[in-house]
Amino acid sequence: MAFLRCFGYKLIRRGGVADARVFVEDDKDDELDCTTIKGQVTRYTSCELKKFTMNFSTSKLIACGGFSTVYLAEFPNSTLGAVKIMDSSSERLNRIYKQELDILLQIQHDNIVKLLDHCDDAELGNMLVFEYVPNGTLQDKLHGKRDTIIPWRNRMTVAFQLAQAIEYLHDKCPLQIVHSDIKASNILLDKQFNCKLCDFGSAKMGFSSSVLPPTNRMMLGSPGYTDPHYLRTGIASKKNDIYSFGAVTLELISGVEAFSSDTGERLISKAAPILNNVSKVAEMVDPSLNGDYELEEAKAMASLAALCLSDCSSLRPSASEILEVMRSRISSISFLCSADKKVLVY
Repeated sequence: MAFLRCFGYKLIRRGGVADARVFVEDDKDDELDCTTIKGQVTRYTSCELKKFTMNFSTSKLIACGGFSTVYLAEFPNSTLGAVKIMDSSSERLNRIYKQELDILLQIQHDNIVKLLDHCDDAELGNMLVFEYVPNGTLQDKLHGKRDTIIPWRNRMTVAFQLAQAIEYLHDKCPLQIVHSDIKASNILLDKQFNCKLCDFGSAKMGFSSSVLPPTNRMMLGSPGYTDPHYLRTGIASKKNDIYSFGAVTLELISGVEAFSSDTGERLISKAAPILNNVSKVAEMVDPSLNGDYELEEAKAMASLAALCLSDCSSLRPSASEILEVMRSRISSISFLCSADKKVLVY
């Protein structure tokens, strides 16, 4: 509870555990409906998915990574989806796909991207079909062309919703999941700038922390977001995600990337003097906001980020504690808390 004493109040435990929601495969050839009955995944063949993406045309390309490519699909009922084709050229990559699929089939949360379908194809690769989230990634909006500046209120909502997604994975989902790769490019934004956490390829299941052997250890994660404690020890735990949340929070406050590929500098190193003295937080707030933000909220979020980024993982708050602080200190999200709403008017 020392964490909450930093903010001057006691933690109020909110009861209730989310029900387990397990998707079940359905072999019917019905049209894909984004509002299907909970617990159901409609199956399409690889030939149909080719048709819906115009034979995986480059004009339908959404994103391309080292081991996967994402295409926009238009289904017969005019709804849109995102087809992620994953490299299946090795046993390891097939194992990653199966693990991601196993997780996605058993989780459902408003702030986690929804799996609509999946298809295994020996020629094309393994395919996951998701709801289409039209506003790109937080990475794009914060660090891209910036034709649209994300207002302060929206940034606080993204942070709150991300913490909700993490709380669900850590404590309200029976699987007890550690995402292991929370970063701005894995946070999708819908039309109203609501957060949708995606990419569970690095996720780990199970209540206990897992330890990777010192030899042949393959570390996962992204520069600027990965918990140094994990890099040093190979111990994967919920606190890894909390560290990553802290890095994303700094990005939301400052508008600066968590890691600069040009200079090799981490945002946490750059922000360290201010994290040690949050009274100076105005110096790091994103200048593109033109002063349109709440100073006390910025101080509270900087203090929260500092705790999340603590070198001592045991001092980091849980996702539930993060949410409790935000409900108490961040008035910008009061409309979400009071009405239990997830929709944000931009």
